[in-house]
Amino acid sequence: MIALSALGSGSGGNAFVLDGPDGALLVDAGFTAKELERRATLVGVDLSRVHGVVLTHEHGDHATGSVRIAKRLGVPLVATEGTLRSLAPPEGVDRVMLRSSSIAELGPFSIESCRIIHDAAEPTALAVEYQEVRLGVAYDFGRATLGLRHLLRGCDALVVESNYDEIMLRTSDYPVSVQHRIAGSGGHLSNRAAAELLADLCHDGLGVVVLAHLSRQCNAPEVAHSTVAGYLGVRGFTGRIAVATQDTPVGPLPISASGARHRLATQCELEFS
Repeated sequence: MIALSALGSGSGGNAFVLDGPDGALLVDAGFTAKELERRATLVGVDLSRVHGVVLTHEHGDHATGSVRIAKRLGVPLVATEGTLRSLAPPEGVDRVMLRSSSIAELGPFSIESCRIIHDAAEPTALAVEYQEVRLGVAYDFGRATLGLRHLLRGCDALVVESNYDEIMLRTSDYPVSVQHRIAGSGGHLSNRAAAELLADLCHDGLGVVVLAHLSRQCNAPEVAHSTVAGYLGVRGFTGRIAVATQDTPVGPLPISASGARHRLATQCELEFS
């Protein structure tokens, strides 16, 4: 059994921890090292068990504490070449390169990545496997590509951005140009778009969905949850929907292996054999 905890998610900082019997993995580190440790303690996670710090991109709300916490724990930073180049970690901090064409191995964790559209050096979505459990993480993007959908197929748990409510965005105080940027293909995902994506990815083995990166100005946890729950309910989803908040950690959320990824791969082989 492995568990997922959201240490916090939003424009003020993002960090998630996947914690199992053989170690843990920190996904994004958008808070100071001290704050990451404080929040990890609140959900009962010992960061000294972390095998590495995996980053989706270099923006401060995802990477502020990454170099310091990696150095403090003596673990590598795991990211794309563009992200590592932008962060420029000092000597003494190990690096593991994420490439879309290969899988990075880090202790008991296997990490796949897929390029997404966002205004960063080389942003990526992630799929992390621990034994038979598969977790997908995708946020800070405005359009789900075919590559992203393929990466997230068959996951037992998904962390997906549900950034804004469309009506709340249109009636907000943001200038029209900012509204267009947020709603653009390189911006963020609306509640409706997140719900549609999750409904497409839904399968019998999907047990946990975490809605992430909610806007304080143009969304509300209950609105995001209601929108996504409506779409997933039609698909017969019976798992748990959690909303990651900016200020209070959420978790741990247990994740069970369903074997769906293996079944999908086998089905693909049969179809093309």
